Amino acid sequence: MLGEMWTLRGRYKILHLTWFAFFLTFVVWFNLAPLATQVQADFGLEVGQIRTLAICNVALTVPARIIIGMLLDKYGPRITYTLLLMYAAIPCIIFATAQNFNQLLISRLALGIVGAGFVIGIRMVAEWFPPKEIGLAEGIYGGWGNFGSAAAAFTLPAIAGWLAFGAINPQTGEALLNWRVCIAGTGIIAALYGIFYFFNVQDHPPGKVYRKPKNARGIEVTTPKDFWFLLLMNIPLSGILMVLAWRLKKLGLYDVNTLYIVWTFLVGLYLFQAYNCWVANKDLMTGKKRYPADDRYNFSQVAILELTYFVNFGSELAVVSMLPAFFEGTFTLSPAQAGMIASTYAFMNLMSRPGGGLISDKLGSRKNTMGVLTLGMGIGYLFMGSMNNNSWLPLAVILTMGCSFFVQAGEGSTFAIVPLIKRRITGQIAGNVGAYGNVGAVAYLTIFSLLPEWLGGGAKPTPEIIGQANTAFFQLMGIAAVVVAFLCWFFLKEPKGSFAEHHEGEEEPEAFHHDSILQADPPMESVDSIPRS
Repeated sequence: MLGEMWTLRGRYKILHLTWFAFFLTFVVWFNLAPLATQVQADFGLEVGQIRTLAICNVALTVPARIIIGMLLDKYGPRITYTLLLMYAAIPCIIFATAQNFNQLLISRLALGIVGAGFVIGIRMVAEWFPPKEIGLAEGIYGGWGNFGSAAAAFTLPAIAGWLAFGAINPQTGEALLNWRVCIAGTGIIAALYGIFYFFNVQDHPPGKVYRKPKNARGIEVTTPKDFWFLLLMNIPLSGILMVLAWRLKKLGLYDVNTLYIVWTFLVGLYLFQAYNCWVANKDLMTGKKRYPADDRYNFSQVAILELTYFVNFGSELAVVSMLPAFFEGTFTLSPAQAGMIASTYAFMNLMSRPGGGLISDKLGSRKNTMGVLTLGMGIGYLFMGSMNNNSWLPLAVILTMGCSFFVQAGEGSTFAIVPLIKRRITGQIAGNVGAYGNVGAVAYLTIFSLLPEWLGGGAKPTPEIIGQANTAFFQLMGIAAVVVAFLCWFFLKEPKGSFAEHHEGEEEPEAFHHDSILQADPPMESVDSIPRS
């Protein structure tokens, strides 16, 4: 595969066009962070307000990934990615033309939906690559696309400065940034690429069936026990939004009565999601349908992958947010030096995520690969928790890069398994697993923000307390990863056909071979027609 990858034909063309679509969604999603100081200065925002915008940027990504997964399974990745990329222009333009804080806040909430684009490409790549190559292909898609956040950080300030034509702030003497045109431009470029994407990709290779569930309103399970397990695992998806609402209330965005209204709405959202899951699995739960053995899958496998993505991608988003300040405070570095060193963590994505997928393809056991990488991540975080101002800086950088490799390789290994669980609901599985990554990020960042207050007894944290909080934070992530690693070893199962030579669905009857039509799976046999064992 590595030798053919640059041919830009067939499935490799699809791979490159798709990872670049993901890359653009991350440029759009993270276009505020490198321009935040200029936005703050132009609007006279307080620190709490600019942090509120950062939180709102990820708030709707959790439900958006679930909804996008449903739409993806029903309509296919080509249409879904095109519409999402075109949608990106709307909140970008609203943000760029905002005249007050409320308009900024609403547009950032809407922009969080763009962060769900990752899910779409997971299924597109899975449709084009056989199981034996799925790990590397998904790793390239995820790792290279994920680099969009780093690309935004490095390029957008320079572009915004160029668009300001060298204007200088008379009060500070610093160069002004034309952040409005820059942010609007990222959305417009994404929308134009969405149109280009639509006319240059197909949902699946010729002669292959695009499998989709009969009902995409909720994840299809194959046993009654798994239905209740599904409802249990859906609780954190709404629960973390309740935590997020509480944090926004703590920042003074609204009062306690509004918080209760938001919480009531989120409880209703969970109940609505549970109802949709019931609709999707009603025949199973009422005994009208029974799945044959070769069409069943264990939802516990999805649950474990949700937890692996919680601890790897969730911790990555959290660490990227705090690592510059950690190096600056621990080793007495300038902000620029600390930022450059901390960027090595994100830069590892270019190699680590594809590397994790490749390892998963080559070692012959995706289960053991997942367990080893997750354990390595946990050990890495525990070592990072031991770093202090007496540590040797070069060793700390090497340790950070080593830990980063295991984190991002673990992400690649996770999505080397996701498309192999149950093909016709890959979008929904990827959506739920991806959403758990954001659940982990919000959970870790919330704990990180509260640790100094907890350890300091509510007083203003001293440098010593901040150091203790950093240590506790890394140790928490390390212990969580070690626990999940053992879950992988003892409960994760090797997916059927993990290293098959051909795509699923290639050998369907000729009557089904229509590239332009999305075919549904044939109806399941009723319970009475299935021989009982």
